[in-house]
Amino acid sequence: MLLAYLDESFSKDWYFMAALLCDDAGARRIGSGLDSVVAKAVRNHGVPPDAELHGYELFQGYGWWRGVPPRVRISVYDQAFQVIADHATAVLLRGMDCAGQRRRYAQPVPPHSLVLGHLLERVDDFCRATDEHVLTIADEVGEQAKHREDLVRYRQHGTSGYRARKLTRIIDTLYFAPSNASRLIQAIDMVVFLYRRIECHTENDPRAKRANDVLWQRIEPLVQHRQCWYPSGAQPH
Repeated sequence: MLLAYLDESFSKDWYFMAALLCDDAGARRIGSGLDSVVAKAVRNHGVPPDAELHGYELFQGYGWWRGVPPRVRISVYDQAFQVIADHATAVLLRGMDCAGQRRRYAQPVPPHSLVLGHLLERVDDFCRATDEHVLTIADEVGEQAKHREDLVRYRQHGTSGYRARKLTRIIDTLYFAPSNASRLIQAIDMVVFLYRRIECHTENDPRAKRANDVLWQRIEPLVQHRQCWYPSGAQPH
């Protein structure tokens, strides 16, 4: 059985979600490996012992990472990504053009519900192709009961859209965990934040773009699905 850890990263016009899949041994190794990355930063750079690994805070030098030099924060990101690359099974990425959705629909479905449904379809696809079952754990969000009800509907009656079918590989329910209690949620937070930044943000500093590209090269071999939905049909150039 696999474990799938889910998180989101979004702006007004874009919504992205990602899933990090691993087996139980991989989950243990990622958790302990990321603990070691933080412990090293605590020893060498005075980071608070309760520091968490989140893409936004690491990139911007906020929260636990305030005052830490950019080169150190990039190194921490890189070390964390190497841990993920070494022990994860797969990464799945979904996105949506929210601006296009608002243009097309008078009453659009909330982006989180829609993209989560798309992502769960792909998690189920991956597990069906690899003859696995999966337990899903997502970062805490609002409307948890609704998202669980949606999963029940997907299993009993099927998803909607042109790929409509029943999800058969996701077992039990959709669990939610606070990111401060899960290094695995923090891991996928870092992945989906960087993915959205690469896809939607223009870096004015060539050094920043190079750093992003180098970081992403560690994750790229894990990516088994990547797709963004453009409801208006027009992709940006």
